[in-house]
Amino acid sequence: MKTKFILYGGFNPAETTSDNSEFSKEILREAPEGAKVLIVPFAKEVDRWIPTNERVSTELHAAKWQQSIIIEGAVEENFINQIKSADVIYFQGGSSTKLLETLKQYSDLDEHLRGKIIAGDSAGANVLSCFFYTPKSDEVCAGLGILPIKMIPHFKEDYRHKFDSLPSDLESVFLPEYTYKVFFK
Repeated sequence: MKTKFILYGGFNPAETTSDNSEFSKEILREAPEGAKVLIVPFAKEVDRWIPTNERVSTELHAAKWQQSIIIEGAVEENFINQIKSADVIYFQGGSSTKLLETLKQYSDLDEHLRGKIIAGDSAGANVLSCFFYTPKSDEVCAGLGILPIKMIPHFKEDYRHKFDSLPSDLESVFLPEYTYKVFFK
């Protein structure tokens, strides 16, 4: 089975009308009945893990076609074993740097993700790319290189030139908020 990646341009939590439902539906579209979803909150401060896991869980339950899904929050101490038993891995947004530093602890992460559905929201999408631009710190950084792309979430036209000095053989993925793109590998 090919690995399905769904990269999301992020959202603005201050918007009370924000709607992540299409992204949530895409995450579960090809997941089996009773799918196990692993929510990875490592891009956030620990005190935000539970509230954001609850928000994502609510969104996924509202979007599911399955009768039931199992949702679990990732913990660093058991992360690889959790990935092995999951059908879907959802990398949440937050600090790309924080998430990247945490994920670099795990060797062969790409290998462990194979054959699964991988969702990346903003920072979660950034770390999967070869390079990414983060508007918050206005810098281009190297990701894990799992996907051969250059990524900009929360895209605005002003950011388009940020990749001018990077290799042109990598696809540039510009995702405004509330938009997603699917890749298979």
